[in-house]
Amino acid sequence: MTDSYRGPKFIVVAGGVISGVGKGLSTASIGKILQQYGFKATAIKIDPYLNYDAGTLRPTEHGEVWVTDDGGEIDQDLGNYERFLGIDLPKNNNLTTGQIYHAVIERERRGEYLGRTVQPIPHITDEIKKRVTEAAEGYDIALVEIGGTIGDDENRPFLFAIKSLEREIGAENIAHVLVSYLPVPGHITEMKSKPTQHAVRLLTEHGIFPDFLICRAVRPLDEVRKKKIEISANIPLDRIIASPDVDTLYQVPLDFEQGNLGSKLLEKLHLEPKEESDWSNWRRLVATIRNPNRIVRIAMVGKYVEIGDYELTDSYISVNQSLEHAGASLDTKVEISWIDSRELEGERVEEVLSPFDGIIVPGAFGEGGAEGVIKAIQYARENDVPYLGLCYGLQMAVVEYARHVAGLTGADSVETDPETRHAVIDIQVSQREIIEKSRFGGTMRLGGYAAVLRRDSIVLDLYEQTDRLEEDSLRIRKMRSNPNEAFRVGGILETERAVVERHRHRYEVSHKYVDHLEEFGLVFSGYHRREDGTKLMEFIELPEHPFFIATQAHPEFKSRLEQPAPLFYGFIDAAVAQSKKDNHLYERPGVEVGIEA
Repeated sequence: MTDSYRGPKFIVVAGGVISGVGKGLSTASIGKILQQYGFKATAIKIDPYLNYDAGTLRPTEHGEVWVTDDGGEIDQDLGNYERFLGIDLPKNNNLTTGQIYHAVIERERRGEYLGRTVQPIPHITDEIKKRVTEAAEGYDIALVEIGGTIGDDENRPFLFAIKSLEREIGAENIAHVLVSYLPVPGHITEMKSKPTQHAVRLLTEHGIFPDFLICRAVRPLDEVRKKKIEISANIPLDRIIASPDVDTLYQVPLDFEQGNLGSKLLEKLHLEPKEESDWSNWRRLVATIRNPNRIVRIAMVGKYVEIGDYELTDSYISVNQSLEHAGASLDTKVEISWIDSRELEGERVEEVLSPFDGIIVPGAFGEGGAEGVIKAIQYARENDVPYLGLCYGLQMAVVEYARHVAGLTGADSVETDPETRHAVIDIQVSQREIIEKSRFGGTMRLGGYAAVLRRDSIVLDLYEQTDRLEEDSLRIRKMRSNPNEAFRVGGILETERAVVERHRHRYEVSHKYVDHLEEFGLVFSGYHRREDGTKLMEFIELPEHPFFIATQAHPEFKSRLEQPAPLFYGFIDAAVAQSKKDNHLYERPGVEVGIEA
């Protein structure tokens, strides 16, 4: 027993049978439940791969790269944590094997081990414990998700470290949750519990005995299977929680609470609820997602869509979720169609895009599919179809406008055409030096940057409507007072109206062409002013268009179910108007539709 322990409690979430089973979503949902009981909760993701971070991983293999305010490039599970918990997590809440070994080796090179032999145990495991406990400081409860599956060789040091942490702080201060998958093979149509039994056994081989078992499956776990698992895995029946597939991920914490998971976890951790939970607003939004009064169709024109014979829409999961958040607030279902931009490089643009009420171009890298993206943007601009561009979507919108409106024949991004005559999108000098040295990891313009908004702009109006300005002004003050963060504010004055959005890119609008483009009607409605006075263009808009807005940032990383991102909110609102105009809109008969902010 460690009666003197006064630090945070820990809930460790591990996975069995297969990866991608829903550990991240389970972790985020548990965190949301704990918040509802009045606890200050955070979440930490352990990724066992040797990469230093997710920045150099392919989106088509690993899914979206999540960007934190302080410039971390992280596994997409941190996105679920932030979306559910409604807090901004730092990059230190992600641990990888690469980071751990790098830190230990650097310490050894500096002679800090005083000539001792450096070994996985205790030096690697001590570094893991140190990082986990530091990330948990200041919180009542810290959730720790261990990536991969039980049985993966690369997970061994992390499981050892967690067991060591349990020994140090006491078993009463830590709870273990195993998320396991129960398959239903098509040839026998019976849910099989044997893989889960093996997963429990593998976990116990590390000295860790699961306190709770979350059973993922296509349908709810029946009593027969529950009883079999109870007997074989030695887990109490009431701690075996069914987690069937759902039509919206925001249903998961509600399902967990149906099984009283929150109160059971608190009981295991010897905690009493601090306040009574209130799920009313969350339930209302989930009900709206399920049964909206109307439907709009959105085309997502992207580059990271296919891998082999499959579509990998996880490449754009945060954009998808941001559209769902905006739709829930506007009582609208958003039907998304992912369109590979290469499909638009021929003459089929109108045929492909005419059924849609809005077009989005999300972030991307490289030249492949660029001309298809430009055609999609031109179609949206010329046909008054609502358009939202994100990062790459701003860059290609500037290229399209330069070519077809501003008379800059052959204008392009140097990423696509290094020899272009009109490099309206160019790379910063500092970024060019990085590329020449082949130092790609963690070297883009990353994280939250403050941007001044033009006072008469549509963009500013959207941020005012959704109450983001006050929240962002507090963030800017904190950044300005922190020597390590002040550069993210730059030369922005305290009297200016500014917001903070996250970035992940190397290329910028060339300042040489800004005045020329503005003469032809393109409005640059926001910019980041560096300390040396250089302006980096952050937002563009066309005031006479129903909705034509793009940003160099990734506002999808700040969107929450209960607080949708301003640009997404405005985009879906415009798409609703577009669908009415084109007679696309489906509304349930006899229902009066009201838009809520």
